[in-house]
Amino acid sequence: MQPSTSSVINETFAAAVSRNPEEPEFHQALSEVLESIEPVIAQHPEYVEAGILERLVEPERQVLFRVPWVDDSGAIRVNRGFRVQFNSALGPYKGGLRFHPTVNLSIMKFLGFEQTFKNALTGQGIGGAKGGSDFDPHRRSDAEIMRFCQSFMTELARHIGADTDVPAGDIGVGGREIGYLFGQYRRITNRHESGVLTGKGIGWGGAQVRTEATGYGAVFFLEEMLSVRRDSVEGKTAIVSGSGNVAIYAIEKLQQLGAKPITASDSSGFIVDEAGIDLELLKDLKEAGRERISAYAARRPSARFVGSGRVWEVPGQLAIPAATQNELGSDDAAALVRGGVLAVAEGANMPSTPDAVEVFQQAGVLFAPGKAANAGGVATSALEMAQNAARERWSFEDSERRLQAIMCDIHAASFAAAERYGHPGDYVVGANAAGFVRVADAMLAQGLV
Repeated sequence: MQPSTSSVINETFAAAVSRNPEEPEFHQALSEVLESIEPVIAQHPEYVEAGILERLVEPERQVLFRVPWVDDSGAIRVNRGFRVQFNSALGPYKGGLRFHPTVNLSIMKFLGFEQTFKNALTGQGIGGAKGGSDFDPHRRSDAEIMRFCQSFMTELARHIGADTDVPAGDIGVGGREIGYLFGQYRRITNRHESGVLTGKGIGWGGAQVRTEATGYGAVFFLEEMLSVRRDSVEGKTAIVSGSGNVAIYAIEKLQQLGAKPITASDSSGFIVDEAGIDLELLKDLKEAGRERISAYAARRPSARFVGSGRVWEVPGQLAIPAATQNELGSDDAAALVRGGVLAVAEGANMPSTPDAVEVFQQAGVLFAPGKAANAGGVATSALEMAQNAARERWSFEDSERRLQAIMCDIHAASFAAAERYGHPGDYVVGANAAGFVRVADAMLAQGLV
């Protein structure tokens, strides 16, 4: 007698938790995906027979290493480096590097697991990985960041390559850091292997729209969701968290499509600008000056800075959480619902807790999970890889057109999978199911590896 689908799911989850204790972020990601693909498993017993679930929740490779470096005072510092290569059934590992003091193995595994399905949804033949360090680049000099990046890459270089693993940026890793990392990789290998890192400078192998891609992509997905209800973002007030690349360029695309984003935030608090965010001022503060968000209110009479409270208490019809994981809880979701929110698109990785997602879905709010809505960044990274391989450079307009087409395809695949597996309109089930089936079918075809 075959075990029930729910018992297979529960046993897989319990075994993974037992094998990976004290890793709450990873457990949360596992629970969310495994629960949502139960209807897929029920229709595909071959996945159970082939042990797909047991293999899928175990990373193919986990690399943990020491990163010694010297600060400007001459003191020796030591950080930890990580690279979790989760699944390569669809192509070389692909996923960002995060430099932040909160980085640990649990977060790296959660992000790598999520990345596997996100990358599958793009349809671009890339596997899932994530990496980074507990190094904090905030308030470090350029020279310190360069020395750290060089030490980090000295170890990482042996584990990556254009056909093996292609890292990119994430929190704390932008164009400056990618430049230092690439320079050290080139020095170590004696090869100008452009395809080994994405997010490079436009003048030396980078792609147009890569900086804007995650934010733009989240808005493109938001627009597709609304179009199903014969609606659009035009004329709507938007609540956005964060003030990094994702938030800034989500705000930019929202404005281009006629919406009015009125918030941005960082770890010090958030600003509300009822006149609409002054995008050039925000870019100047965050991209050029690297200042705190409170400086925006000091220079903009229509804005106010809030050092306590939650940005989600500000009323608006659209919401894009674009800061970090678990930033939006059930109370925040309830506040957004009271404020009239119609649609939420996750710009960050897993920024909404499971309880928050339940609040949105019970209220009939359109909800796009990060593995679908924020796939624009990795999609454009894959476009950068394609240009590097062909020694081509595409225009901004052509790259944006390709990005939009990919986001439309991701929406269509997620929407169709939700219908197919009995959860119409549920983009969490749809995105997880569509991504899972693509990875599982590739694993079946390639045998027990």
